[in-house]
Amino acid sequence: MTEDRLRVAMVGHGFMGAAHSQAWRVAPRFFPLDREPEMTVVVGRDPERTEAARARFGWQRAETDWRRVVEDPDIDVVDVCSPGSSHVEVAIAALAAGKHVLCEKPLANTVAEAEAMVAAAESAAARGIRSMVGFSYRRVPALAFARQLVQAGRIGEVRHARALYLQDWLTDADGPMTWRLDAALAGSGSLGDIGAHAVDLVEHITGATLGTVSGTLETFVHERPLLADGVGLSGTASDQRGQVTVDDAAWFTGRLTGGAARPGGTVATFEATRYATGRKNGLTIEISGSTGAIAFDLEALNELRVYDTDAPAGEQGFRRVLVTEPEHPYMANWWPTGHPIGYEHTFVHEVVDFVTAITTGQQPEPSFAVGLHVQDVLDAVQRSAAAGSAWTPIPTR
Repeated sequence: MTEDRLRVAMVGHGFMGAAHSQAWRVAPRFFPLDREPEMTVVVGRDPERTEAARARFGWQRAETDWRRVVEDPDIDVVDVCSPGSSHVEVAIAALAAGKHVLCEKPLANTVAEAEAMVAAAESAAARGIRSMVGFSYRRVPALAFARQLVQAGRIGEVRHARALYLQDWLTDADGPMTWRLDAALAGSGSLGDIGAHAVDLVEHITGATLGTVSGTLETFVHERPLLADGVGLSGTASDQRGQVTVDDAAWFTGRLTGGAARPGGTVATFEATRYATGRKNGLTIEISGSTGAIAFDLEALNELRVYDTDAPAGEQGFRRVLVTEPEHPYMANWWPTGHPIGYEHTFVHEVVDFVTAITTGQQPEPSFAVGLHVQDVLDAVQRSAAAGSAWTPIPTR
């Protein structure tokens, strides 16, 4: 360990590994950090692919044994970007070895796994070791600004929250199997993959907590072709077919209490699907309050729509706010006013907040405990769906 650097090991180098690599590389170039991240080692299962990722993303070396890397005394941070089935083992081992841990969402595949990870994180925190779960959309400046407005009372009491996360990359029924369609690896389908983001954002923006849910899950395509070289997104399809063991779409309603929620509770509705034909990355959040409202669309991530009931009758309507001013969250470190940023910048902001928490001795947010709560929500939705959409309480911890 060096005083001015944080030596980072990243486990996994797929889609999220690419995003995290870019973030570790860029964060210290645009934000003043007391300790500069050093991209020390990337870990993967296949030697050739891991070496290719190392060269492409800019890591110093490639390894295939994550256990050896976690035990390396020269590593300060372990960034877990591998499939959900590996999160619990890697994160707990890293925390036990005294490494700070950034773990992708959802935190785990089951509540029991998430509970074990929280226990490990709390034990490590007593030794000054920090951990955080990667809900990156919290770091979209427009959403961070939306939270500021709601928490400041600018839209009054929150009466209703709506969150939809719509994608269409699975609409082709003959598309290949991926690990995200295997419950043993992913835990759940659209519910955990993208629905988790919607849950976290609604709670984060409103400051309220889901206490009960009623849900429905649906699987549209039950079998998909396996690739000749294994499970993935590209390659030659084989004659064999694999079983889809996760949900393709999730719908659920919940009740929020606390924070900006109205005294009687706030109704929240959620939809998450990877079968919404024509929708590419359509995450939309709308929060309706007693004196105003906010609306956000990830496909226009530099904008926030704000409605103010105090405006004159002839001027009422949603007002478009371009969230690129230096007064907006994170934006002072980027480009001149009016110049937009993109999806990858949210991971830069995540790294900045994580490193800052480590160097200042603070608990980064969202914590593993927050990740466990989201896992509790996902589990309650699954149990509700299995019970015919019965209202199902979420544990209070």
